Amino acid sequence: MSESRSQSQNMASISPLHTWSQRPHHASFTAFSNNKGTNQYKKQFVFCCKKQEQEDDARTLNRFRIEEQDDDSRTKRREVMFQLAFTACSFPAIVSYALAANEDLRVYTDELNKFEISIPQDWQLGAGEPNGFKSITAFYPQEASSSSVSVVITGLGPDFTRMESFGKVEAFADTLVSGLDRSWRRPPGVAAKLIDCKASKGFYYIEYTLQNPGESRKHLFSAIGMASNGWYNRLYTVTGQFVEEESEKYGSNIEKAVASFRFI
Repeated sequence: MSESRSQSQNMASISPLHTWSQRPHHASFTAFSNNKGTNQYKKQFVFCCKKQEQEDDARTLNRFRIEEQDDDSRTKRREVMFQLAFTACSFPAIVSYALAANEDLRVYTDELNKFEISIPQDWQLGAGEPNGFKSITAFYPQEASSSSVSVVITGLGPDFTRMESFGKVEAFADTLVSGLDRSWRRPPGVAAKLIDCKASKGFYYIEYTLQNPGESRKHLFSAIGMASNGWYNRLYTVTGQFVEEESEKYGSNIEKAVASFRFI
């Protein structure tokens, strides 16, 4: 009986210096017994504690890595969306070339950038390479007009492998158009409104309007797709635009031109 009480006291004397819920990086235990079984219990308990800590540390590190990757992806998406918004609002100076007029529409083929698009035959062709863009091609009427169709190509990082990398088409369109809207400012700026959007055959199609205070409303049709040049993926943004006063004259052909864009 005396020996049993002694063993019980020895077992009770094994007391962790920190509680298990605190899980310190290095658990410390004190034992006041030469009993072989007690020492074996101590070693197993310390081993389990350290193993649990290592697993927790690994999970925490993986979580941080995943969060960092998510932050990088969100940053890259914001950068691409900013470029799209900039493309919709402004155009650099481009060099124009006259196209022969034979039919209402003709197919323009870009062998270098691997795309083709149907455009009005009597429209002019402009090409340029402003800072921040890989390539830009524009088509517009010979007479003075704010109507045009453009193809802007930008490089993408390896994280973007298809259009769904930017999210669903509804969220993508909402982010694009809301990023252009400045009607909430005082005094109000450009008002942007989303009309329609859809995803089809690897492309995102978006229809929306822009209107500066005191100016005519501008209608825009965009087709956005992704393709590789053999080294990296590139984003193709096709945008056709016209003001309300020119909708009857150019609206139908511009919408057809944007819808006709395809990779070759």
